[in-house]
Amino acid sequence: MSKEELAIRGQFLDIAEVADDPSALRLRHVKDGLLLVHNGLITWFGAWTDGKEKIPQSCPVHDLGDKIIVPGFIDTHIHFPQAEIIGSHGEQLLQWLENYAFPAEMRYGDEEYAFGMADFFIKELLKNGTTTAMVFCTVHPQSVDALFTAAEKKGMRLIAGKVLMDRNAPAGLLDTPESGYDESKALIEKWHKRGRLLYALTPRFAPTSTNEQLALAGKLKKEYPDIYLQTHLSENREEINWVRQLFPERQNYLDVYHHHGLTGKRSVFAHCIHVEDGEWDRLRTTDSAIAFCPTSNLFLGSGLFDLHRARKEKVKVGLATDVGGGTSFSMLQTANEAYKVLQLRQQNLSATEALYLATLGGARALCLDHLLGNFLPGKEADFIVLDPGATQLLSMRSQKTRTANELLFALMILGDDRAVVATYVNGHLVHKRQPETEPRR
Repeated sequence: MSKEELAIRGQFLDIAEVADDPSALRLRHVKDGLLLVHNGLITWFGAWTDGKEKIPQSCPVHDLGDKIIVPGFIDTHIHFPQAEIIGSHGEQLLQWLENYAFPAEMRYGDEEYAFGMADFFIKELLKNGTTTAMVFCTVHPQSVDALFTAAEKKGMRLIAGKVLMDRNAPAGLLDTPESGYDESKALIEKWHKRGRLLYALTPRFAPTSTNEQLALAGKLKKEYPDIYLQTHLSENREEINWVRQLFPERQNYLDVYHHHGLTGKRSVFAHCIHVEDGEWDRLRTTDSAIAFCPTSNLFLGSGLFDLHRARKEKVKVGLATDVGGGTSFSMLQTANEAYKVLQLRQQNLSATEALYLATLGGARALCLDHLLGNFLPGKEADFIVLDPGATQLLSMRSQKTRTANELLFALMILGDDRAVVATYVNGHLVHKRQPETEPRR
C-alpha cells in the first residue's frame, strides 16, 4: 500500500449512519467539502473552511468544482461469467439458465479466456462506479483465480467464490460434493483475507446441489466462520416448486439452506421475491441479508420485491445488478428500476434510501459497514465522482433541481456510466472517463 496523500475538494453526498427505518436515514450534503486520504484510508472529512489548514504541504488539492462525490457503489449480487450474455431475449429463469447462462459458463474452464474476461468485468464495474461487489464465478477454480487476480491489481475489496453444483446442470459444469469441498477449501486458503479480498461459499441454488454437497458447504462454513455464503432464494415460482419436489422433507426453500448451516450473519440471499412468513422470520433471526435485484427481476419476469416487508422485518438489504439476468452494470440505472418496482407495489423509494441501499446499506448487508459506505474517517477510501452535466438532458434537469435530494434523484433516474467521471479505489484513481469523440458525419 502506497503512502500517497490525497486531498479532494468538491460537493459531497453520503448517508451518515445505518438505519432500519428509511425515515431515519440522513442525507449528508457538504456543498464545499474536503476529503483527506492517507494510505488508502480516510483521515478527515468535513467542510473546506474547517479542513483546509489540515492539508499536508506536499499534497496537491484536486478541486472538482460542482461535481458530486459519493461513496463507491456496492453491488451485492452479480455474475462474472454472465456479462457476455447480458440482454439475451425471451426466457424466464430456468429456461434462461439452460439456454444462455450454462453455455456461457462452460467457457471458463479455459484459463486464458477466464483471465481475459475477468479484466473486462472489473473494468466495467469501475467504469460504472462499483468499487465493491459480491460475485458468482463458475464451477471452475480458475475462474475464481482470474477474478481475484484482476481485482487485486486494482486494490478492490471484492467477495467471490467458486460455484458449487453437483446436479441438474450440464456435465461440463458439475463438480461433486467432495471436489466442491476440496476446491473451495483450497481457494479459501489462497484468497480469503488476502489484501482486500474475501471468499464466499457459492452453491448456485438449492436445485443444483444435493444434500451431500450442501452439508459439506455447511462444514466449510463452520471451519472458516468469517467467510461468506451467497446463493439464490425464491426468485421464481417454478423454481420454488422445483425445490419442494427435490427437498420434500424441508419446511420451505430457506429451510433447505438453514438445515445445512448456511444462514447467518454473512449469508446473502439474492432476490427473495416470493418469501413466506416463516422465511421472513428466519432471515431476521439468523441476521441473514437480501440482495435486491430489480433489473433482473423485471427482465426475467420473476416478480416485484417487497422492500416494505423487508423494512418491517428489519432484514438487511443491499442493491444488486445481477448481471447478466440484470440488464446494466450501472447502480444508478439499477436504482432507477428499483424505484419503478416499488411504484408498482404502491411503495416508495426516496433518493436518500436508494443511495443508502447502494452504499452504506449494501456495506451493512455484507457486514462491511465498519470499513465502507460513507466518508467516516478511518474507513477505506473508495469513492466516485458524478457529473450532473454528463448529458444534455441530465444537465437541463439538474439545473432545475432545488435540493440535494432532487439532484440525487435526477442522477438516479437519468444517469448511467456516462455520469461517472472518475472512480477511486483505496485512495487511487482507477477509472477516468474519456471525453466522447465527435460523431462521424
